[in-house]
Amino acid sequence: MNTIRCLALAGLGFALSGCATVVNGTSQSVAFDSNPQGAEVSTTSGAKCVTPCKLELKRKHDLRADFALEGYEPAYVLVQSRTGGAMAGNILLGGLIGGVVDASNGATNFLSPNPLAVRLAKLASGEEATLLAENGEPAKTVTAHNDEVREDVAETIGAEAAGLSIAAGGAQ
Repeated sequence: MNTIRCLALAGLGFALSGCATVVNGTSQSVAFDSNPQGAEVSTTSGAKCVTPCKLELKRKHDLRADFALEGYEPAYVLVQSRTGGAMAGNILLGGLIGGVVDASNGATNFLSPNPLAVRLAKLASGEEATLLAENGEPAKTVTAHNDEVREDVAETIGAEAAGLSIAAGGAQ
């Protein structure tokens, strides 16, 4: 009888913890790099490093990563917390309680882009900072990426941090 109680309590504990929380955890390692290397990266979460580097960041939160290097234009990249495939599996295997736990702590989310690599633009060059793909080739401008995710990210990090300005006539 005690064995049955122990198994029941263990099963209840697993269901309450959420599968993604156990498998993924609530934080994610995000790799940062820049071309040229040696840029200081500062995030809205308060974490900092010098490229190339990795930071352990909460999966649940959107953030902004600012890149600064002497002789280059400062650039920032909006990093989005996206719901991953773990949520569907969690609902099927872990049930409603596990799904709620994982959704509330961000364990089903992943931060994107990751890795985050930026080609910085030299001061007064007229060029734009560019996001780099994993193979080092240009993927898109940082501006184009930020424009794609800006409104969504602004809901969590704030309009000013996301680069939205409020003019007399409304949002720009």
